[in-house]
Amino acid sequence: MLQRIGNGDEQAFRRLFQYYSPRLNQFAYSIVKVKEAAAEIVDDVFIRFWKQREKATAISNIRVYLYVAVKNGALNYLSSKAHRQITEPFNHIDIALSRDQAPDEKMMSAELLNKITAAVESLPPRCKMIFKLVREDGLRYQDVAEILHLSINTVDAQMVIAVKRISEKVQPHFTAFPKKQLKK
Repeated sequence: MLQRIGNGDEQAFRRLFQYYSPRLNQFAYSIVKVKEAAAEIVDDVFIRFWKQREKATAISNIRVYLYVAVKNGALNYLSSKAHRQITEPFNHIDIALSRDQAPDEKMMSAELLNKITAAVESLPPRCKMIFKLVREDGLRYQDVAEILHLSINTVDAQMVIAVKRISEKVQPHFTAFPKKQLKK
């Protein structure tokens, strides 16, 4: 696809935009907290990408490239709007999870889904950001490490913390129901 975009194929570019823009918009919004600004940041990334399309074939991982570009655009937006230097990126961010439901989630009880959502929302911001990128956006640990400029070990450690905290908060839901006796 990148080869086709590099050759000026607008249809391939549209497909790339349609595939990535919803997640990138959500990612940008989680940082800037202004929907219009998030959409503008993502649009700007794609406009710059299209203008430099001849370099597309040199990109080894388009997903990481786009997430990093959006993250940088969002942080630039925040620094220009706030007129301050961000020294602890992601520690002040409140991440909103997507409410898109997969078929298996629809089968969960509303109570369990609410407990899981509350558990994720209670994670520390950086931990929640990493959890969202891995579990919701489907990024690999390596990709998340590149996007956030962290080591893979840090991403792994944050995922362990996230899973542990979520399971601790959700565990009472499962122990509240008596186990069925198996008949021999």
